[in-house]
Amino acid sequence: MGFLKRILRTNASDATGKASGSFESLSDEELQVHMGIRTYDAFELTDAIRPSYDVQIKPRQGFRYDEYVDEASKTRTPVIMASATRGSLMELFLELVEPLGAVVDVALESSHHARGRDEDLYREHIDVPVLKSILWEFEDLLLNDGCTGIAVINPAKKQEVQLDEHKLLIAYGEPLDDFRQVLIQGDVYPDEKLKFITEAEHVHSSSEAYLNRFTMLKNRLGMDSETSLDAESWGV
Repeated sequence: MGFLKRILRTNASDATGKASGSFESLSDEELQVHMGIRTYDAFELTDAIRPSYDVQIKPRQGFRYDEYVDEASKTRTPVIMASATRGSLMELFLELVEPLGAVVDVALESSHHARGRDEDLYREHIDVPVLKSILWEFEDLLLNDGCTGIAVINPAKKQEVQLDEHKLLIAYGEPLDDFRQVLIQGDVYPDEKLKFITEAEHVHSSSEAYLNRFTMLKNRLGMDSETSLDAESWGV
């Protein structure tokens, strides 16, 4: 695992900041040990993210309902947010894509350049079987890079499914019933008291190797780095 980039995200808005809180006084050895802890009870994390050193929120499997409120229009969009153990995460993500339809848009988000703007890339009209085949090739990147996020979108349905930088599964846009069914069939159950590690201090991990893989994925998807992502498409 690379430790070339460590970003602390202290709230759900994901503002990039300097190391603070429970990580501030850690030695490199203590941080390496903490980053090496992969399981909490029956839940296994990917290599992308770890909770705070004092584990303010212990990661566990489940989902809860929420809503996204657009600041400009005040439009409210229903959301399902889910956390799934490493072994089922990629498969669940791709199964959640199915209700979106046969042809979708795809967006990538990169925060590899900590001091610059996040890089958002967009590709329209890709067949879902083709997309799935490409994404399976890059499973390691999508699961283990704490600076890569992906969203699959059907603009006509106004629905979207994300596997974000924190490796949370997020589906939004009515109806949510199909997404709920996929999660429950994957042993991910509703829990309105569920807390995600994004709601407390946490740390992301990435490496130069993952940055190179991100570039390869971007090219495989035929994305132009000058194509900007509409803010409403990456709302949650």
